[in-house]
This record gives sequence, structure tokens and C-alpha cells, in this order.
Amino acid sequence: MSNTNSFGARQQLDVGGESYEIYRLDAVKGNGLDVASLPYSLKILLENLLRTENGSDVTAQDIRALAGWNPAAEPDKEIAFTPARVVLQDFTGVPAVVDLATMREAVKELGGDPTKINPLAPVELVIDHSVIVDVFGQKTAFEQNVDIEYQRNLERYQFLRWGQEAFQNFKVVPPGTGIVHQVNLEHLSRVVFTKDNGGNKQAYPDTCVGTDSHTPMVNGLGIVAWGVGGIEAEAAMLGQPISMLIPRVVGFKLTGSLPEGTTATDLVLTITEMLRKHGVVGKFVEFYGPGVSAVPLANRATIGNMSPEYGSTVAIFPIDEETLRYMALTGRTQAQIDLVEAYAKTQGLWHNPAAEPRYSERLELDLSTVVPSIAGPKRPQDRIALTDAKPSFQGALSSYINVPDQKPKGYDKAVAESFPASDPPSHDEKAAQSPAPTDHTEAASGTRRHAAVPIKLADGSTGQLDHGSVVIAAITSCTNTSNPAVMLTAALLAKKAVEKGLTRKPWVKTSLAPGSRVVTDYYERAGLTPYMDKLGFNLVGYGCTTCIGNSGPLIPEVSNAINEHDLSVVSVLSGNRNFEGRIHPEVKMNYLMSPPLVVAYALAGTMDIDMYAEPLGKGQDGQDVYLKDIWPTTAEVQAVIDSTIAADMFADGYANVFAGDARWQKLPTPKGQLFQWDDNSTYVRKPPYFANMPRQPEPVTDIRNARVLALLGDSVTTDHISPAGSIAKSSPAAAYLTSHNITPADFNSYGSRRGNHEVMIRGTFANVRLRNQLAPGTEGGYTRDFSQPDAPVTSIYDASTQYIKAGTPLVILAGKEYGSGSSRDWAAKGTVLLGVRAVIAESYERIHRSNLLGMGVLPLQFPAGQSVQSLGLTGEEVFSITGIETLNQGKVPATVKVNAGSISFDAIVRIDTPSEADYYRHGGIMQYVLRNLLK
Repeated sequence: MSNTNSFGARQQLDVGGESYEIYRLDAVKGNGLDVASLPYSLKILLENLLRTENGSDVTAQDIRALAGWNPAAEPDKEIAFTPARVVLQDFTGVPAVVDLATMREAVKELGGDPTKINPLAPVELVIDHSVIVDVFGQKTAFEQNVDIEYQRNLERYQFLRWGQEAFQNFKVVPPGTGIVHQVNLEHLSRVVFTKDNGGNKQAYPDTCVGTDSHTPMVNGLGIVAWGVGGIEAEAAMLGQPISMLIPRVVGFKLTGSLPEGTTATDLVLTITEMLRKHGVVGKFVEFYGPGVSAVPLANRATIGNMSPEYGSTVAIFPIDEETLRYMALTGRTQAQIDLVEAYAKTQGLWHNPAAEPRYSERLELDLSTVVPSIAGPKRPQDRIALTDAKPSFQGALSSYINVPDQKPKGYDKAVAESFPASDPPSHDEKAAQSPAPTDHTEAASGTRRHAAVPIKLADGSTGQLDHGSVVIAAITSCTNTSNPAVMLTAALLAKKAVEKGLTRKPWVKTSLAPGSRVVTDYYERAGLTPYMDKLGFNLVGYGCTTCIGNSGPLIPEVSNAINEHDLSVVSVLSGNRNFEGRIHPEVKMNYLMSPPLVVAYALAGTMDIDMYAEPLGKGQDGQDVYLKDIWPTTAEVQAVIDSTIAADMFADGYANVFAGDARWQKLPTPKGQLFQWDDNSTYVRKPPYFANMPRQPEPVTDIRNARVLALLGDSVTTDHISPAGSIAKSSPAAAYLTSHNITPADFNSYGSRRGNHEVMIRGTFANVRLRNQLAPGTEGGYTRDFSQPDAPVTSIYDASTQYIKAGTPLVILAGKEYGSGSSRDWAAKGTVLLGVRAVIAESYERIHRSNLLGMGVLPLQFPAGQSVQSLGLTGEEVFSITGIETLNQGKVPATVKVNAGSISFDAIVRIDTPSEADYYRHGGIMQYVLRNLLK
């Protein structure tokens, strides 16, 4: 649909001999419309609405609502945001590509050209989530780990390799290259996007959604970007807008500059603590003030990266001279840099240090007050000043030892696959929210329990393990490895340590897993690689590794001692999340810190040390060596940066980023525009979304003689609904895998099998903490099957199978806040594939409601003040829902009639936008887009 241009905003911008069509923000004028004082991030959203205004999804009223934004108001206005591009990582990207491949087959079956099915927005997928630290401390560790990675993931990689060749507008960064957010920061981001628009060049802000919660890393470049679930990502890929509420915006004023001896990690842990205390979940955070100019772009990116850890949707910096400097450093063309500068200044997006935009809330930080810090032992917001690290550890230790039958709470999988920025899921039903940040020093008693255990390793080295021994020291995660200052500080510290004669403790598993090859390039150019290798920080891979729990096995003798003596040991990592059980199942305590501190703790071998008063070890001269003796100065670090890091490193490193190495290029790959599905595959299967789909949508029908599959309470989250974590041996998914000759050792996780709907259906509503009131006394994925005599209790999947055979539609009944928490595509996909036609709840989380419609499931809401309990529903009734067919007349009914046995009520229809109505009429968003492409 052509642009309505109600405000006459479409004008030309001339830069460097090129003319670009732009939509000027200052064209939006009128009573109460003050665009100039809008926060930077909302100006980006405003331009998006101006450019995509079409009279239906985006109207002039929407534009006025955003331009006249009231910072004090609670979010209630929904708008349609169309991102410029989409980034994916391999775990979440595989099901999106599976859906595209299936759409191609559906088009062919309907007589169309399957090659027309391509992403309509640019999509870039980076394979970074699959490498595991199996091998470490060797020069060949990287090669060996990549070989093992290919062996484990052959089916998935062959599929992605096929997609790379088959689809236009879709690119894949192969394994062994980098981490999605660092590649996005250093190479993929444009800052200002350009495209051909009917023969005219159009320029507009680069915006991005990604299927990983740390997508806001590029907020540091001034790019509005955040993490989304798979259905929103697929909608964006297919050119559809994403529904969102105009958010509250928190202004975070920065003044001063960081003192000597502090790092970007210290700054981001301080900000995380402040924002967690303040409360920013679901809000935009925007940095402003004179101190912004003093924050290097790499530090800005680190701050943006940890947006999920403090809960905001974005944490953005405006465009300024530092943005342009970084673009030049990372090899962007001068023409692109000139365009970014001209566009930002024309549109009022250029940073003004004196400006005071209107914000919903305000915070302030004097950068000179930041001190060296770590965070742990299980939450990123629990910042600890390094001076307090020892007493804090001792205080926290008391909750980890001598507690019979205490098990890790299992945050790892629930959080590892979370999007977007959200609170860590609570596994305690009484916990309404995360406790306030703490540094644990109040629990320190001055004494601590010891359990010294002598160990002897295979190489003959010996030592003693105790509570607090550091057994993993990992320089990992794009959060910090994108930052040359902290990475070179770590390497220079390693150099000084080696020169002093220090070595890592033999029980520490060390690893280096940077987010791009540029890091190892500047290590080589600076001559620092041998020192890192000497301390065991050999390159193990370019991927997320330890940060997402891919830390691999511990040293065998260490593992044995931990388990035999129930030791509470420690990991230290330069990552962004440290939830219990996430880093390694045998490691109870996990601390986040800067890369140089990771090296220092590997030398010390324990958390039970005062880094300021106790030595790290003895040097070759027999003298004690302290942290202060080997910590490089800011001037030393900057001298190495100036002498080694140059634009050619980025240009050369990313010149063939999509080509891959010989392994990738030689990968046996199916050919052709249609994927050749392997019936024996348990990782990639053709889903049934388009089975027997007619070219024209059939009229929607009322729902009659339906049964209740699940009757659920309040605050049922997408973690309860969506398959996540490991596959239990007694589950329907395990039975399916066993029938395909997969042994339990090779079950892998639901996340790795997202491309196989057969596994995912069987894990939907199977969370062990789900309580279905239809089957009282059970916990997990159980229900009653009313298609059978006496309605026996059975698994939700098995009951669904029986209902589908009988042609019985299904409904879900729920309480308040249904679908809250992270946005998970399979919470909606699994629901529809189980045969559910409608959900009736007291209220919904906004994104899950939208996702249900995106999969063709009707979200209905009990009338205000009514519920399952007040209406006297038991879930044993036969349901009929009439009035749905009004949609066939082009209208959306306000309510529909629900009859459940002798009970009758009017349910509110939660189809909130015209696009959602179209999706439902077509049976889902993919069907809607597919049919439009056939026209």
C-alpha cells in the first residue's frame, strides 16, 4: 500500500551527490505536538510511522498520538512498528527458516512460483549458539571444537546452508565466525538504512529486531533494536508490522568520566544495579547529558547489550561524533558515514549535550563514582565492589553448603531462551518479583566453612579444592569481547603475569571465546597471543560458549572431587548472565566480571581472596605478586589500541563473512529452490501449517461441541506453555525420539530441536510446574480425555491426538495475565498444533495474545469481573462459541456468545487491529502473507 503522507513529510536530502527520499520529523506540527523535545528513541519510532502510514495499520491519528506523547501516562496506545531488518541466531533461526521452506512448498502446491517466497526484509542469521568448550588449554582447541560442533549439528547446518543459497534477502554467517550481536555491531548495522523505493533512493533510521534478548547491543550505535520471539520475527521477515505499545522512556543522565582502573564492565554492572532497583521492565532507557560524549562506543554497546539484565526493552545512546568515529574504525564507507551525519543532523537525532528531552522518569550517574566491580553469585544485578568481593563471597557461601537436598532452581534454560528483555522467570510461585539487588556482605560472619580436598590431575599436577575454588574462568560473550579496551587490558595483564612467573591454578578450566575474529587479529598484531596461551586462555571458538551454558565438561578429577565432597565451587566469566545452574550443573556460584579480572581469578584459583590485600601467587623471584603489580594503566592499554587496531582489520575480517571456511563450503547440501525433507530427521521436519490450504481463505466458522484441553489459573507464563530445557525421559517427546532410535544421551534440548514440530508439540503445556485444574492432583502436562469413557487422566499431547481424530475442537480456559513473561513462538505454535481453536482468559500478555492470532487461534476474554470461578465453570462442559462468523462480513464483533453446558456468557473478542483480523480470517499470518504473494 502506498504511503498516505498526511503531514507532507516526504522530502529530499542531498548528500555527497546522491539524493535520498526522507520523511522529515519537523513536518509533524499542531497543537500539543512537540517533536523537538521527544526522546531520541521515540523520534525513531515517529519516523517509522510517518514512512509506513497507510491509513489502516498506521494512521495519522497514530502519528499524532506519538508526537504528542505524554511522558507521565501509562502505556495504552498501540502502534505498528516495521523494523528495517531482522537478525537471528541459529537456535531460534532454524524454525523461522523451516516455516519459509514450508511456505515455498505450499505456493507450489497452489500453482504459484515458489521462488517468490523470500524474506521481504533483510534477514541475517549468525550461527553462534552451538559451539561447546569440549577442548581447552591447547593450541588446537578451536579446530577440535569446531569439528565436534559440525558433527553434532550436521542436519541443522545442512538445512541452513541450503537456505543461504535458496533464499534471497537471507544471509548466513557460518560457524566459527562470531557472535550475532558483535557481528551486528561491527559489520551488519547500517545506522541509517537505504533502499530503492520505486526508483527513488530512500534513507531512514536502521532499526532491527532479533531472536535473542541481547539484540539491544546495537543501541550503542543509536539503532532502535530489541529481542523478540519467533512469530514477531517471522512477521517482520514477511514485511508485516509488529504491534507495540508506546512505551514510557527513562532518561539516564551521564556526567563526568570513568576513573583510572575501572572498566566498561564495572560501569555496566553499576548501571544494571541502579536500573534494577529503579524498575525499568518494558520501558525504553535513553542515555543523555554531557557525559555521553565521554563514553566510548564500545562501552555504549556493552551497556546496551545488558538491557535484558536490568529489564528494559532498549538502552539507547544518540548519534554523535563517537558514532562516526566507530563507524570509520570498523570499516564502514565514508559515503555511509557522511549519510549518517547528514541524516541525523537534519532530523534532530544528533546528540545535543545540553538538551533535556521530556522523559517519563529520570536517573543520573556521575561516571567518576564507578568502582571496580563484579556481580554474583547468581544474578547480574547483585553488584559487589571488588573491595568487598571476599566478604561477599563468604556471606553468600552460607546459603550453598550444608543444605540437605537443595537443588539448583534451574533458571538456565528458562532464561537462556528468553526474549525480549524480561525478568528472570521465577520458579517460586510465591515470588511476585525478583528480590532487590544485594551484594551479600550483610551475611558475612567473618568465618567460613572449609572442605579442603587434595586432587591430582592426569598431567601430574596437584592442588587442593575447597568451597569457593574457581573451576571455570571464561573470557566469553559479546558483552565484553566487543570491547578492545577490556580485552587488551586482559591480555596485557596476562603478559605481565607470565613475565612475573605466575601460572593459572591447575584446577581452573580456562577459555577464550571472543565474538569476532577481529579480537584474535589484534591480539596477534600486538604480540599478546602467546601470553594468553601460556595461562591457558587459548582460543576455543567464536561463539557464546560459557555465557549460555556451553562450558563443556570440567576437568575430570575436579568434577569427581566436587561431586564426591559436595563442594560449592565457582565460575568467573565476562558474560551477562549467571543464574543458578546456567553456567554448569556442577558449579553453584557464578560471578560476572571484566576480562582482566577473569584472568586474575584464574591465577588466584579461588573467590576467597582479597584482591587488594592478598597476593595472587609468588613470582619466579619468590616474591608475592599482587593484582596491582600486573594491572596495566589506561595509558598502556590505549597505546596498544592506537598501535594495533585499524579499520583494515575489520574490513579484511568481514570481507567474506558469509562465505565460511572449507568445512562450511564443502558441507553436503541439498540443492534446489525446494528443500528435500528427510523423513528420518529428528531435527528438521516439514510442519503441517499449510496442509490442504486452499488458494482463497474459507469463511471462518463458529466453534461447536468443543472440549477444554486445560483449565489454568492466573499468571500462566509462556515458560509454562512452551517447550524449553531438557527432554524428560518419561515425556511424550522422549517416546517420540526413542521410536526414532534416539538414545536418551542424544535427546539434546527442546531448543536444539525447534525445527521439528513433532518434538515441540509433545512438549507444549508439558512444563513440570503447570497445574491443570482439569486434572487435580497432577503437576505437569496432564489433562482428562473426555473422548474416552470415564475421562481418564492422560498427557495433554495424547488427549489432543484423540480429540483431533474425533474432529473435536479444543479450548483453553485461563485466569489473569495469560501468556505473560518472555515471547516464545512455540507457546502459540504448539497451541494451534494441539488442535486449540480458542483461548478464553481474564486478561492477556499483549505479545502472546498477538502471537495466538498470528497462528490462527482466537483470543477471547471473560467480561469484566467474571471468571471461570464466578461463572461456575468446571472444564467438563461442552463449549460452543457463536458470532465468530461476523468476521466474514468484514467486521470484527465486539463479543461472541459462549455456551458451556447450561452456562452462557458474552466473551470479549481480543482482535485489536485490522491486520490481526486479516490474520485470523486467513488462519494465521503466514497463510495471509502467502496468499497475498499469490495475487
